[in-house]
Amino acid sequence: MSPEQFRRDLSVLTAALQARALDAGLRDWLNSSHGPGSPTFDALRQACEAGVREGWLCQREGGGIRYGRIFKPADDLHGFSVDVVDMDSIAGPHHAHPNGEIDLVMPLDPGARFDGQGAGWVVYGPGSAHSPTVSGGRALVLYLLPQGAIEFTKA
Repeated sequence: MSPEQFRRDLSVLTAALQARALDAGLRDWLNSSHGPGSPTFDALRQACEAGVREGWLCQREGGGIRYGRIFKPADDLHGFSVDVVDMDSIAGPHHAHPNGEIDLVMPLDPGARFDGQGAGWVVYGPGSAHSPTVSGGRALVLYLLPQGAIEFTKA
């Protein structure tokens, strides 16, 4: 896997996301069509694990969290930016999602959960905010942000 192949794979997914509202319906569709056990989930998980192992993902570290924005918003990604974080039983900085946020949760430890969710997709609508929290072990989380919009805030 390379960053270029990862980008091509994500482009196919973001094409299907670009016209959809970021809401519970999208979460349900993602989990039924691209959730755990699906070819999409398996390919993204393998790519993220390889990227972390090979050093082209999660190149930064702060506050006990490894993270990094691998792709800025772009036309081929249908306006989404792509970030991946590696968290182990920790809460991240509080932030708001002006345009929403789509997260793929990939537990590396069996009991790991992201904001209470195990393996699968989480969708936060426009204007939502949270302190992203991984409990019960280590997980990778892929973030898709429309137009890359994120605002770090106080809880």
